[in-house]
Amino acid sequence: MEDMTTKPARDPRNLLKRMRLLMAVQENAQARLDHLTALIAEEAGWDVCSIYLSRQSNALELCATYGLKRAAVHSVRLQPGEGLVGLVARRARPLATSNARAHPSFSYKPETGEEPFDTFVGVPILRGGRMVGVLTAQTSVERQVAGDEIETLQTVAMVLAEIVASGDILDSEEMAGLDVRQSRPERFQGGAYSGGVAQGVAVLFEPHVESTRLIADDPASEEKRLDAAISSLRSSIDEMLEGGRIPFGGPTRDVLQAYRMFAHDRGWLERLLEAVRRGLTAEAAVERVRNENRARLMKASDPLFRERLHDLEDLANRLLRHLDGAGAALELPDNAIIIARNIGPAELLDFDRAKLKGIALEEGSASSHAAIVAKALGIPLVGRLEGALDRAENGDPVILDGEFGILHIRPQPDVVETYEARVVALSERRLSYAELRGPSVTADGQRIGLHMNAGLLIELTALEETGADGVGLFRTEFQFMVAETLPRLSAQAAVYKSVLDASGDKPVIFRTLDLGGDKVAPFAPSTIEPNPALGWRAIRMGLDRPGLLRYQLRALILAAAGRPLNVMFPMIAAPWEARAAREMLNKELRHATQSGHDLPSEVRCGIMLETPGMAWALQYALDDVDFVSVGANDLMQYFYAADRQNTRVSERYDVLAPAALNLLKHVRDLCAKHDTPVSVCGEIAAKPLEAAVLIGLGYQSLSMASGNIGPIKKLVSGLDAGKLGTWLAKHLDKPVDSLRPLLIEAGEKAGLPREAIENGRGI
Repeated sequence: MEDMTTKPARDPRNLLKRMRLLMAVQENAQARLDHLTALIAEEAGWDVCSIYLSRQSNALELCATYGLKRAAVHSVRLQPGEGLVGLVARRARPLATSNARAHPSFSYKPETGEEPFDTFVGVPILRGGRMVGVLTAQTSVERQVAGDEIETLQTVAMVLAEIVASGDILDSEEMAGLDVRQSRPERFQGGAYSGGVAQGVAVLFEPHVESTRLIADDPASEEKRLDAAISSLRSSIDEMLEGGRIPFGGPTRDVLQAYRMFAHDRGWLERLLEAVRRGLTAEAAVERVRNENRARLMKASDPLFRERLHDLEDLANRLLRHLDGAGAALELPDNAIIIARNIGPAELLDFDRAKLKGIALEEGSASSHAAIVAKALGIPLVGRLEGALDRAENGDPVILDGEFGILHIRPQPDVVETYEARVVALSERRLSYAELRGPSVTADGQRIGLHMNAGLLIELTALEETGADGVGLFRTEFQFMVAETLPRLSAQAAVYKSVLDASGDKPVIFRTLDLGGDKVAPFAPSTIEPNPALGWRAIRMGLDRPGLLRYQLRALILAAAGRPLNVMFPMIAAPWEARAAREMLNKELRHATQSGHDLPSEVRCGIMLETPGMAWALQYALDDVDFVSVGANDLMQYFYAADRQNTRVSERYDVLAPAALNLLKHVRDLCAKHDTPVSVCGEIAAKPLEAAVLIGLGYQSLSMASGNIGPIKKLVSGLDAGKLGTWLAKHLDKPVDSLRPLLIEAGEKAGLPREAIENGRGI
């Protein structure tokens, strides 16, 4: 800023109180803005106060003034960057000068009559980080502008942003064409992580400060509230870092360390306190500082600055949640489509599922646990939509395309019409899948078992709807992750019994607790690790803390009394772990016998193969297990050393590369040699081309999200598995990066049905 000195200003709190009273007066839009400029000039001691608002052309229009010529209102427009007002808008920060006409950016507009006014100050009017206008003040006395005068105008500008965005301002005839709220159609292309199409209204997943809660009744009490919330925020970050209990689906340790740094940054804290002391509520102070950070950092070309903006955004959201009690689940309107930077599965489960129609994320990945839960609930989810939060407003009409990974915000009528036709087509397609409820058989007569993955009791209704052969993976950890304390034995057994009841005669494979890494239960033992994905998790935690695992096995045995029980241990990385886990299961079976409990009619023990090391040592474990499930998500993650939660690397590899396919073939052949049933569970089992290749390699059992069973069953019916197996045998040793293009080119000659070819091409 220029020409600034410290100079006492009038108490801004009285100005804000008078503004609040003015907001309650019923009057037309122009009169309200006129009264606002007069009030600001009077209370702050300026000769002139003017409001310039953005138009859809990006020009700034003079919409109200006190002190300049009335005829200039709605007549004077400044082009982007023009004059001192345009400079304020371009920089998104205040500007003050005691000699406006001498400034190199000065632009003279004779129709305003501003010649006598030498001293000028302008501050941006920001809403959601967007530039919606500029508030200016002028005086005929040539003087230096004090820093607290600028602070007062910035505080007023924040309240003003909500006033000008209100319905009566925007709906008025004289304000037609303003760009105060987002109004242009926006289209974002991202990744399709859970299928389906949803039409609804945008709900931004960040605390929103209502316009009625901007101005404080008691600034002293607001300062105390802010201090308490900051202390609570710091404590929660310290607890997560030092206790190692990073929330499921939450930020990484590196991000939390950045949060800690920002939470103790004196500059950030002083800006918050100054805003409160000038009459804003604690929430409004956080919103104001966040708006300023957004406006400045969004203009930065350096991606590191934009990454810092994300950290500051999350920190502000956390602070707002501490202010409102850290609390309550977000109330959703009907047909809500959540737009967020990221979201954890536990948070997703908190929403009213009758109202939640879709999830749009700026981050996310296909194999993230939020995507897994979204698929389980049948909710479309699209990720990697960078910038969507900045372009959406709460209540905007939106269309979310989970088939092609597209988000439309404020779509035009022709787009809406097109998607309405697609919704009808998708509905008809689902009906066609519903007709395929019988056994899944390839065109050349091979029977393929198609099982569904689940983690919630509500999902099991899909067993009948899809005709799935059973539950190939029931994730037991969700019950633990949403509980503050370890679920009691009776509560665990009740859940497992309900799952078995709901599945009827169809088999269910229960995977024991897969905690650790990015999945942390509040009560579970934890530790600080530099690389949690490769650390103390899953079966490692169960074997080292046997009480937790044996307690769960005891509940499973009680639940399965008189019925078959299939137990699968996750992330077995060495044969001795498989033997140790089975022995733990045997101990609990002996305990049940000694206690007089009814035993399961049959017990089968399996392992989830998720590490390359275990793939090459599998022959030494097959005598101790009854079945194997290839956990393709983690297996490929470790095979390619690419974190599946990291969007920068999660899609850098192709599972149809010869090396990966040879690994999968090795596992299948080894299990066939030992007469051990083997299946594939994960994303690749749900993709038509990849699923076809798995069947071509000899896999006869696949497990996937319920929504994928219909499409894969249709694929299977047109697949010549024998022909594809012959084709693969001739090409697995090809020196190519991936067999995908060769498969697509070969098409039907390789036994592929149309669905697999189109999927491979991205059609």
